[in-house]
Amino acid sequence: MYKLKNMLLQEQKHLEKIVMQAKTNLSTEPEGHLRISIDQNKPRYYQCINDSKGIYIPRDEKELPRRLAQKGYNEAVIKKGETRLKQIKKITKNYSDDEIEKIYTSMNKARQLLVTPIEPTWDQLLTKWYEEEYQGKEFKEGTPLILTEKGERVRSKSEKILADYFYRKNILYKYEKPLHLKGYGTVYPDFTFLSRKTYREIYWEHEGMMDKQDYARAAVRKIELYQINHIYPGDRLIISFETTKCIEFKDNRESDRKIFDIKGLMI
Repeated sequence: MYKLKNMLLQEQKHLEKIVMQAKTNLSTEPEGHLRISIDQNKPRYYQCINDSKGIYIPRDEKELPRRLAQKGYNEAVIKKGETRLKQIKKITKNYSDDEIEKIYTSMNKARQLLVTPIEPTWDQLLTKWYEEEYQGKEFKEGTPLILTEKGERVRSKSEKILADYFYRKNILYKYEKPLHLKGYGTVYPDFTFLSRKTYREIYWEHEGMMDKQDYARAAVRKIELYQINHIYPGDRLIISFETTKCIEFKDNRESDRKIFDIKGLMI
């Protein structure tokens, strides 16, 4: 689930953009406001500057009524937007998504043993997810034996580099946990994480030998199947590529957050 504070901050940015645009448009609008009356089922337009009756705008003057109407709309948008912004800023100032969880986690260990939290904490959910058993992909006979610092067998030195990093940073993952993709069948993402931000699984695929045409085609096809199943790069899919010359990460996010911010799984 997406956290409320993050949603509110996104809405704040959205409203700030709208208000800024409305204010920019106001700077060139005419004085006064528009009054409309109906005469024989036809609108009559008036420009009101110093009084409520206003000055009649001739029918052949098409632009002035439109600009006055637009001005009134922009002013209403600004008023409503600024009201909502004040509300959002007031809520987010002292709001934290994990306030309820902290009631339990801030207790000393002796008290925690006597209490059952109404909702599982993040650590409890993560531990439960991590301890669920699964059957990974089998290794074919003759596959080189590559072990991580954790003692887990992986298929390549690049996967070992990634797995060792996660292990040293206490980032829980599942190696080659099976995932069913409609239209294809079962795939085994190299690494699966549980996102604290969304409480959903995030998948990391490391594609090696991308300078080999057949391998590259198969990798692209698999990525397309992820997207058909609504798992998109930059959202729930991280992809790293490797050739004989280099390794490159592609996740459509800031480069300095590729691995290093993964502990909170804000990836």
